[in-house]
Amino acid sequence: MEFTVLSEKEFDQFSKTYEQASFLQTVEHAHLKEDYLKSKVHYVGVKDKKKIVAASLVLEDLSKFHQKKFYAPRGLLVDYHNQELLEFFVTHLKKYIKTCGGFILTIDPNVVYRVRSSDGDILENEKADDETVNNLKNLGFRHFGFNIYLESLQARWAYRMPLDEDYETKKSKFSKSTRKNIDSCIKKGLQVREGTMDDLEVMTEIFDLTSKRKDFFSRSLDYYKKMYEHMKDLMTIYIAYLNPDVYYEHTKALLDAENLNNQELIAKMKVDNVGNKLLKKKETSDTLLNKYRLELKKAEKFKKDHPNGLDVGCLLSLRSGSEYLTLSSGVLEEYKSFTPKYLMYEHHIKEAYKEGFKYCNFYGITGDFNPKNRYYGIYEFKKGFGGNVIELVGQFELPITKFYFVYQFLKKVRDKVKK
Repeated sequence: MEFTVLSEKEFDQFSKTYEQASFLQTVEHAHLKEDYLKSKVHYVGVKDKKKIVAASLVLEDLSKFHQKKFYAPRGLLVDYHNQELLEFFVTHLKKYIKTCGGFILTIDPNVVYRVRSSDGDILENEKADDETVNNLKNLGFRHFGFNIYLESLQARWAYRMPLDEDYETKKSKFSKSTRKNIDSCIKKGLQVREGTMDDLEVMTEIFDLTSKRKDFFSRSLDYYKKMYEHMKDLMTIYIAYLNPDVYYEHTKALLDAENLNNQELIAKMKVDNVGNKLLKKKETSDTLLNKYRLELKKAEKFKKDHPNGLDVGCLLSLRSGSEYLTLSSGVLEEYKSFTPKYLMYEHHIKEAYKEGFKYCNFYGITGDFNPKNRYYGIYEFKKGFGGNVIELVGQFELPITKFYFVYQFLKKVRDKVKK
């Protein structure tokens, strides 16, 4: 075996077809990091008889203490159960990083530790991948741990739907409320289109407003412009927009139907004994009439203010190996009741089928399935589409030089000062 620095083309050909492939381990992502963060990119690997058998994109940056740190996002791309290959790769990579002046290597492999039920329960016959964790520890890696929340650099928990049946069969297994919300979106006048470079501004605005509302991190417009420039072949932007004519006609139809129902109830009350059941029906109808009248006024105003429609939601999706992944989404607060997220996710899923992906990865959740968890709503929404909770092996750090231990001490001091 031979440890080697790979050309960009060599790495690209290997990384996109490897079992653990991730958008974070692509040359497109490397170009984004080079351009936006000025990271230095290293493509390294192992060849056996001139064939690449392991590889990784490794980013070089300066730590806050002005020392070089190295990070392989969703790397390394290697068989973690092949101890001989893994040891060879890690040993030589450690030497390589040391010669480059680095003091630490951080990895968070795209390796599933355990597949769980949709409720997050451990499956009876599911075996955890402790071998990968132990093999890395034996090579000197320090495990960040089996964290439950979002403390690590990348999400350790995700919700994933296998595309192992045709779409209609899969959709029949969506939760009742999910199917209802998808159908409701269409009836209310929501439609979805694929965005372009020209839509990055509205996408950023929607993401920013959503992040402030939910206390999430959001990226700048400049970042998304760079991302589109370098990663457009991997990404799709789904824009949910509200059609004013369909919105108005749908609301008017609801009001007309309820007006007719209300009149029939009034007529019935004139000839029948008015019991509690009939009164209840009349009260419900009156409530609906008031609701639809108010909604029709909103629809009239919307049609006047936005004659060409309005973008109300956005979903950013990425092609990532065998998975089509939902990276980020957002909805304007005023139009949350239209539930555009459901329709955008349906378009994402249909595209995944069309392009032949093995999974739809709805990405980050937490491992806390208590309804009181502040992030529970994210999990509950994704669960409605069916599938499984997956947890990855997690994040690891490999000390390269003795400064690693100084770095850990300085980080603890800094964190205490911040508190």
